[in-house]
Amino acid sequence: MMWYRYIFYIFFRSWFYLMMGIPLIIFAPLLIALTLRQAWYPAFFKVARLWATFVLYASGFVPIRKNGVFNKQGESFMIIANHTSMLDIMLMLHTVKNPFVFVGKKELTKIPVFGYFYKRTCILVDRGSTKSKRDVFEQAKVKINSGLSICIFPEGGVPEDESILLDTFKDGAFRLAIEHQLPIIPLVFPDNKKRFSYTFFSGSFGKTRSYILNEFSTSNYSMNEKGTLKEQLHQLILNKLKQ
Repeated sequence: MMWYRYIFYIFFRSWFYLMMGIPLIIFAPLLIALTLRQAWYPAFFKVARLWATFVLYASGFVPIRKNGVFNKQGESFMIIANHTSMLDIMLMLHTVKNPFVFVGKKELTKIPVFGYFYKRTCILVDRGSTKSKRDVFEQAKVKINSGLSICIFPEGGVPEDESILLDTFKDGAFRLAIEHQLPIIPLVFPDNKKRFSYTFFSGSFGKTRSYILNEFSTSNYSMNEKGTLKEQLHQLILNKLKQ
């Protein structure tokens, strides 16, 4: 790799994190206030959507919602998508208007500024702790009962091998969906790995698409059939990625 490409990628990555952090610092008093009460979370979510849209455009990524925005208020959903990039968080917020709560790995709390708000508003899971995984279900139940949706990336993390198109799914999202009879909304992000993968010296400006696939009912599934449900959703997203 030529030396000037190294310089480009250092600037490219640094600029993205600046665009993430600066708005959070500027609006920190408002954002902190909106996290003080559960009832104010929908207002926090609206601000978060504006932040995500700003980060995408300001960083040189053009979000294209191929199926429009998902906006079905008054009902809770399980929202899932493939996971390859930090952009997945921004694109999910940009695409889904229903207030939802991320379930995500607690390691992201280490990111300066972003990590603070991530910790205060998301359901955190320590994937090495059985107790933490149990706690996720209890916290998710509280969020669902308050009318919020849940967003989980069911691969459970980003595969280290970037040649993997879609890693195997964990059970958690599907257990929760069946237990609470939540319709599942699958989304597909085909461009984020190319635009901003976790390999530091890689990426490019450009469009980043989101596809909302058909709503998937869980009303006819028992807990014993969560494996079947998981495989059906995995195949559905994989087929779209292959297109």
